[in-house]
Amino acid sequence: MTRLLIECTYVFHHPEMNSGIQRVVRNIINHLPSVQDEAVCIPVIFKQGKLLEVKQLAPDYGDDWRSRLQEKLEKATQKLVQIRNRYWLLHSRLLYHWPWNAFHNAKRVTYVLCRLLSLSFMLPLYLAEWLLKKIEVRPRAFEMECRSDDILVLLDSSWHADFFPVAEKLQQQGVSIVSVIYDLIPLTHPQFCDGPLVQVFDRWFEWIANTANGFVAISGTIRDEVRTEVQRRLGTEQAGNRWFDFFHLGSELDQVGPCKTVRPVLKKLFISGRSVYLMVSTIEPRKNHAYLLDAFDRLWEEGGDVVLCFIGRIGWKNERLIERVKTHPELKRRLYMFNDLSDVELEYAYSHSKALVFPSFVEGFGLPVVEAMQRGLPAMGSDIPVFHEIGGDFMSYFDLDQPDSLARQVRQFESSGVFPAPRTIKDWSWLNWENSARQLVQRVLQQTNVRQYVQSGCDETDDCTK
Repeated sequence: MTRLLIECTYVFHHPEMNSGIQRVVRNIINHLPSVQDEAVCIPVIFKQGKLLEVKQLAPDYGDDWRSRLQEKLEKATQKLVQIRNRYWLLHSRLLYHWPWNAFHNAKRVTYVLCRLLSLSFMLPLYLAEWLLKKIEVRPRAFEMECRSDDILVLLDSSWHADFFPVAEKLQQQGVSIVSVIYDLIPLTHPQFCDGPLVQVFDRWFEWIANTANGFVAISGTIRDEVRTEVQRRLGTEQAGNRWFDFFHLGSELDQVGPCKTVRPVLKKLFISGRSVYLMVSTIEPRKNHAYLLDAFDRLWEEGGDVVLCFIGRIGWKNERLIERVKTHPELKRRLYMFNDLSDVELEYAYSHSKALVFPSFVEGFGLPVVEAMQRGLPAMGSDIPVFHEIGGDFMSYFDLDQPDSLARQVRQFESSGVFPAPRTIKDWSWLNWENSARQLVQRVLQQTNVRQYVQSGCDETDDCTK
């Protein structure tokens, strides 16, 4: 039976992360046992130049002292890695300013000083990693042998990784390589990203365009963008040797546990009787939170007693926005921001709000949109192609050039009680994570011609909303 090797390196090493891509990877990996009838699906990671089979995605610690020490060391390692990444990101940003962008010697001296200063966290990191190798009592991944007919599916965020030589070696042995593409935002909208990320992503895409046998995007919109970009880089003839497809993401929140509670301040927000409009996303420029503030400022000036609530961790290039929120006269009155909600609390917010408002400039999919709509929460979104793909006539759309476009829809909804979309949310449905995992596996198998594809779910032209 065909083997699909589903790569999940970043999530394996950072199980605490719960943002977009990490949520997708974790849910797909956790539902692989349910789709083994399609193919043998094996979670794998790259580590120290080797491919390892994952037996357990998240750590499960025991009560003995070695397990407790392992838990503390792994958490310390994760924290130190985050510090290292942020440190060198700041260093990269620094080089774009004077005098570093003008004088080569300034760059060299700064680099040497930064290397010396980095020892303050690199030495503890090396020590923690060495101790982990010595005391690990519950290994979660083991080295494996590949077969020439295996298919390696790069599911995780791999543009910052260093496994390219390993992947190339596997391909030389006959392994097919399939890349899952979440979006091309660093290429198509670099103004919303950090300069170093744009460079890293561009190098990665150049490699993946020349290396991968096929591409699976998370929406039809992104599939078309990927095909266009590969054709631009390789030419029509070479691009014709690759295949391009897509699958859709699921909608459940997988970290909702019975022992977790909702903090009182969040409950208090929703028992006030006022309409609460949610924005759920990392706070970063392309999510366009400022547009929401502009629209709701107009509503509040008119006396509208509606609440705007931002949910999501603080990202990058957002200093002005965060300052605007923190100094806003409506903060903790009709404007709220939560940066660390659990899935239980997010579920509570989805279940008690009036609507989701999502003004992104660009998206690869828009996971909060399907999460909200699947729970019966209607969504207002920016008028971009991918939202039409997943929301269709069940969403309402507003003009990003006119904040009053959204304000008018909120006024209409508040006054009439009728959501301003052609079709009611009650008639909308979406696939779950198991079906999403199955769709991914089926389409990879179909496109690679490994086995006769038997259509048991959505075909390529189905929007999966029925």
